Amino acid sequence: MEEGNLAKWLVKEGDLVAPGDVIAEIETDKATMEVEAVDEGTVAKIVVPAGTEGVKVNALIAVLAEEGEDVSEAAKGGGDGAAPKAEKKAEKAEGKPEKAEAPSAPPAAKPAEGGGSAAKSEQAASPVSDTASSDRPSKKQGNGADTSRTFASPLARRLAKDAGIDLSAIEGSGPHGRVVKADVEAASAGGTAKAAPAGKASEEKPAAAAPASAPKTMSDDAVLKLFEEGSYELVPHDGMRKTIAARLTESHQTVPAYFVSMDCEIDALLKLRAEINAASPMRKTEKGDVPAYKLSVNDFIIKAMALALRDVPMANASWTSTARVRHRHSDVGVAVAIPDGLITPIIRKAEEKTLSVISNEMKDLAKRARDKKLKPQEYQGGTTAVSNLGMFGVSNFTSIINPPHASIVSVGAGVEKPVVKGGEIKVATIMTATFAFDHRVIDGALGAELAAAFQRHIEKPMGMLV
Repeated sequence: MEEGNLAKWLVKEGDLVAPGDVIAEIETDKATMEVEAVDEGTVAKIVVPAGTEGVKVNALIAVLAEEGEDVSEAAKGGGDGAAPKAEKKAEKAEGKPEKAEAPSAPPAAKPAEGGGSAAKSEQAASPVSDTASSDRPSKKQGNGADTSRTFASPLARRLAKDAGIDLSAIEGSGPHGRVVKADVEAASAGGTAKAAPAGKASEEKPAAAAPASAPKTMSDDAVLKLFEEGSYELVPHDGMRKTIAARLTESHQTVPAYFVSMDCEIDALLKLRAEINAASPMRKTEKGDVPAYKLSVNDFIIKAMALALRDVPMANASWTSTARVRHRHSDVGVAVAIPDGLITPIIRKAEEKTLSVISNEMKDLAKRARDKKLKPQEYQGGTTAVSNLGMFGVSNFTSIINPPHASIVSVGAGVEKPVVKGGEIKVATIMTATFAFDHRVIDGALGAELAAAFQRHIEKPMGMLV
């Protein structure tokens, strides 16, 4: 994520806030997330107004005055957090201006000038909530200003003080080398802090490999010239569509995928599903008595995929450049269609959950996905995915793997077909499941073994109840 929309402020200037208080809502491409304060103080100035779109990650959005600090003076330290930071100038020692080589966080005023401390969310879920702090140094070049002070969030400073750790000996992993909570905790757990000499951190990092040149595509003008003017309308890409396009293009270009199809007979599954739903106890709601659960075929598919990964643990893995990541649980992502897009909420530890729990959890996740109310941890990660287009009458299809997954199963509709059993032709309901595998992680034989395990659980569904 590079930017988001500041949808709503839940505090106003002059309000007191404490750690954990929800202060704002941020709209990302796939969800609306809450921003929590990580320090106490008074809201001295709201820099980015509600409704602002395209707020860059790490932009200043508000200033907090610390206890005992003059609120009006602290408010003077707030800059324009929504301004494009790439256009700001940096003064070199000899005084010649030049464009900054990378976006930098807006500088806060010095403590003596009432610059204020800042509320920073250290959770990846709220990336645009990062603000400047009076603890952050003002790196003015060529004027003799002190550049030796340590970049650190207020929470990190407090934790370091309590643990007796020297912040200057910790290498920060936050934006612009800022020391954050995780860095202090790592230093505390290790008993020592890694020193980071000023100006050397970037030199010690290995140079990134040059990105491969992207394949050329038709320009916008070239595409539009193929159609008569007035015969179309342009629908600008929203954040979700841009993300879907970027991620799946990356997957298609970088993941060496292959496909395996397996026909599964689902008559026993359909019969068991009907019996389980008929036996569901009733519970009282505002709308009257309703069943405690109502299983769908997709619930069985989720459970079958989770159990197949349990049975074939070598296939429950992700790829990194140095190692395969073997997962201990089956976290199954389920593709959910939402207006003009899709999202994949995750059923965690699905191999351990009953079908009724999976069913109710999936209904809740799907509803909140359509309302854009999912938390990042509810749709990020996972070890595999399920995509089901059977309800649209699709017989079979393939899907693109969504890293870090190394597999995805695409499920079509159950269709009555003639099959040969004991030398006789009979009618059975057949569902085709097509698997996509990342060949770097799952070789052909291993992929076939996983597909067979999935088929076994689908065709003998009673085993999913024990």
